Amino acid sequence: MPVPVMTEIFYNGLHSVPWAATALTVAPYAAALYVLRWYFSGARNPHERIMNSKVVMITGGTSGIGESLVYSLATRGAQIILLVKDISDPFLIERINFLRAHTNNNLIYAEQCDLSSLHSIRLFATKWIDNAPPRRLDLILLCASHSPPPFVPQQFTHDGADKVWGINYLANFHLLTLLAPAIRNQPPDRDVRVIAATCGSYILSPPLVQHLPDAGFVSRGGFPVGKPWQATGAAKLALMTFLLSFNAQTRAYVRKDKEPVNARTFIVDPGFARTPSTRAFITLGSLWGLLVYFLTYPLWWLVLKSPQQAGESFLFAAMSIEGAQGEGGLVYRECREGEVRREEVYDADLAKTLWEATEKEIAELEKKGALERKRRKMEEEREAKKNGKKNAQDGGDKGKGVGAGVGVEVSDSGKRIEEIIEEVEKAKSGAIASGSEDPKMKQKPTRSRKG
Repeated sequence: MPVPVMTEIFYNGLHSVPWAATALTVAPYAAALYVLRWYFSGARNPHERIMNSKVVMITGGTSGIGESLVYSLATRGAQIILLVKDISDPFLIERINFLRAHTNNNLIYAEQCDLSSLHSIRLFATKWIDNAPPRRLDLILLCASHSPPPFVPQQFTHDGADKVWGINYLANFHLLTLLAPAIRNQPPDRDVRVIAATCGSYILSPPLVQHLPDAGFVSRGGFPVGKPWQATGAAKLALMTFLLSFNAQTRAYVRKDKEPVNARTFIVDPGFARTPSTRAFITLGSLWGLLVYFLTYPLWWLVLKSPQQAGESFLFAAMSIEGAQGEGGLVYRECREGEVRREEVYDADLAKTLWEATEKEIAELEKKGALERKRRKMEEEREAKKNGKKNAQDGGDKGKGVGAGVGVEVSDSGKRIEEIIEEVEKAKSGAIASGSEDPKMKQKPTRSRKG
């Protein structure tokens, strides 16, 4: 086919082949579009790892990049444990059934672990580590994130913390520190990896020294609704600093059997992707913005990665041979080690200060949450008692009504008996007055007994 066409063009000119001139005109633009799409789609993970029987715990696995990772790992045979807000959600149940059917993997489960509640995290983690020997755990993926779009009012977690700070940082800190015994005490030949997501907004974060005393932006003029990336960046910067410190402490831990701890922590920057949080940021969380987003979708399709493409760096961190060697604590971007643009991440003194301040903040928030739960429980008990007394009172009123009716009947019966007795007495007295006496009623004279 190409030879006759080229022959025709050579002997008779380009105009002799239909649409040839148009195709040659469009070809450079199509090639440029292909090159741009290839460039913005990012790098591909070249590694593979046997994932059968591997236990993977993941947050944020129901949407965006986390959802694509769940599908990819489940296809490879891994056992997936989704940490979700509500295990009774019908959409979640339908999603799990869909994944089991399309990945031919029935080892996909969900556990209750609401990241906006420190109490929920503690309940899950304590239940998980309450086992001897420790439950198997090969991979922890921390993909959950909260990045509000501009001009959205500040939101709070169930514990009263700023939601951006609470979900992006406090929840991950609380979960990992509680699961630390299970991570450190896995068999020494088991390659355990903790992988957390970050984003480029950490570069725009205010210094952690300024942010730590006022994580809720109370004394700094309120939440930066016009620049929410500052709040997101501060949470991500704190998370990165904590993760490197957590990795160092985990690697330095001395086990009772004197075996080395084979667990490592990695940080992944997936880049810009077409995730729900990115879409909310672009559309400003409005319907008009969503309309503009759909009208300009070809542009976003070109310059933004798909969730599957953004997840390649996570797969690289989970499967690369380099991840099983060395001390860990690396930051990956585009399937290779990336550069960290904030020096605070490697500051050991700052990490120690951050760790202590976070433990104190979580203790205060948990105490406050416990008091609030106790108050609600007392109110519920008081309300239950009040309703119980009301029901008892209603039942007593009904009993009084029945008793009153019976009393009336008894008094009427007593009155009737008295009337009958009175009529009998009158009849007797009438008979005695007329001189007639019933012989049966006549009494015999009594005799006196001699002394």
